[in-house]
Amino acid sequence: MCGISGYFGQGNKEVLRRMTDVLKHRGPDDEGFYLKENIGLGHRRLSIIDLKTGHQPLANEDKTIWLIFNGEIYNFQDLRKELVGQGHRFSTQTDTEVMIHLYEEKGEDFLNDLNGMFALALWDEKERKLILARDRLGQKPLYYSLTGQTLVFGSELKSLLEHPQIKRELDLNSLAKYLIYEYVPVPQSIFKNIHKLGPGEYLIYQAGRLEIKKYWDIAFNSLGSDPLEGLTLFERRFEEAVRIRLISDVPLGVFLSGGIDSTSIAYYAQKNSSAKIKTFSIGFTDKSFDESDYARQAAKFLGSEHYEQILEPKDCLDLIPQITDFLDEPMADASIIPTYLLSKFTREKVTVALSGDGGDELLMGYPTFQAHKLAKLYQYLPLWLREKIIRPLVNHLPASLDNISFDFKLKKFVSGFEYQSEIRNQLWLGSFSPEQLKRLLTSEIQQEIGRENYFEDIENYLKIIKKESLENRLIYLYLKNYLQDDILTKTDRASMAVGLEARAPFLDYTLVDFINSLPNNYKLHGWQTKYIFKQLMKDKLPKNIVERSKKGFGIPVAKWIKNELKDFTLELLGKSRIKKQGIFNYSYIKQLLDEHFSNHKDNRKLIWTLMIFQMWQEKWN
Repeated sequence: MCGISGYFGQGNKEVLRRMTDVLKHRGPDDEGFYLKENIGLGHRRLSIIDLKTGHQPLANEDKTIWLIFNGEIYNFQDLRKELVGQGHRFSTQTDTEVMIHLYEEKGEDFLNDLNGMFALALWDEKERKLILARDRLGQKPLYYSLTGQTLVFGSELKSLLEHPQIKRELDLNSLAKYLIYEYVPVPQSIFKNIHKLGPGEYLIYQAGRLEIKKYWDIAFNSLGSDPLEGLTLFERRFEEAVRIRLISDVPLGVFLSGGIDSTSIAYYAQKNSSAKIKTFSIGFTDKSFDESDYARQAAKFLGSEHYEQILEPKDCLDLIPQITDFLDEPMADASIIPTYLLSKFTREKVTVALSGDGGDELLMGYPTFQAHKLAKLYQYLPLWLREKIIRPLVNHLPASLDNISFDFKLKKFVSGFEYQSEIRNQLWLGSFSPEQLKRLLTSEIQQEIGRENYFEDIENYLKIIKKESLENRLIYLYLKNYLQDDILTKTDRASMAVGLEARAPFLDYTLVDFINSLPNNYKLHGWQTKYIFKQLMKDKLPKNIVERSKKGFGIPVAKWIKNELKDFTLELLGKSRIKKQGIFNYSYIKQLLDEHFSNHKDNRKLIWTLMIFQMWQEKWN
């Protein structure tokens, strides 16, 4: 895993070095640069494959094609054999060199042959063409900005900010979306004129012209409905996805929560390993957030070499003021804190870890999928009954501060029914509603934003998949929004902050294509989520692990805001600071705080979203 940066246009060695140096955490082992006329490529390396000769930027034999790359190509050995057979000569054992020769052979179509996670920049000197590309599911990040005739790019936003052409100008439309979604969705970023390349896309910059093309997208192509064949194919593809992610020249382990996703990955990792696999988990002294008992049970069952760390509140609390050191764009998923602490703990023993990211999105594992089935029944009730009686009653339930408590789920469920299902789903996942946003933002800011459609990203995706079922539309949106811009961003920033590479077997695109070809009752069967996966694993893992309900990887933010974080919260959201900022209405923020402190409402998501923005703006804007 690595960090990449560069420019095509104005720039010099000093600028390129600054852009690359700020990515050192992503690649602590090595650095490399390519500069020629008006092109500059920078690279920071975390050595995983071919530790001796994997230096980047890497070129072909006549030095006309140069490539820098962040990620792993899991099928590079098969591709290498094919290329050798076609007469290509190799000087390294790296996946990077495979891509260079593959480009020589196939041009832009080389991306179609890659199975992996990556963000790359390829410079074709003969064609005077720069290509930027991102993997199919968006596991590795890539930012870019075109200012005049200068294209600037990097693995993280902070890299671009080191280039003198780039301005730090807050994009108020992106801020509004952040407050609703808890992240800024692709292709926008929090700053004006800085964009994120989308998953399955590549960018070409040539002769002063920028063009973005798509080489892959999520598709739902039915393979039929033979349960036994589906189960056999699922196991074959899932095991292969795990197996190829075990390739590494450095120590490797598995994140183990004790849920079905991580335990199944560990099961197949152990099956395909001659030595005991290493597994890692963290737990919390607050039992409503603790999963360590399940992780311990899973490790004992698998016979893994297990490492566990139980965290006190102080371990998390001390980290909160440092979050924006590795979050250079606001993202309000509080689970980035335990993800960082797990990554840091894991990095003490290994350099690569397998994670369960993607399983819930692909296999309809979130409670929201069940909630949509319930919503179809709920909508049959008269509107007056829902709005005048049920919703007020639910909203007046006593607030519990436990993790995803019953009252929290009920209050989320009854909200957003004035919107179509896909937008309601986002409101269930996110923070502020559009109505709350009107109360939060000052009239001046609202006027500057104008008639912004906060859900245009969702609507644009829906145009692509309008003929699909509601279930497929929801899966598509989960993969395109929540997984990409929240879950994968969280995992990438938290793991890369400590120089750990995280690999996600569920996001092997061949497995993704297969799962998306299955009938939806193989995923949500009645009220049972992940049905086919549970059928596959029921005879392989303990019953209570296979059948346990979904538990988020969270921290007790609601309790901490009232207690240990109260002074810090009041400082970040203090009246003088809010007034000076000129973005938010302090009276509404005070109401949110008062309701939370009095236990009248659980406003954890709203308050935390504001706190993260305040910390981000203080550091980066």
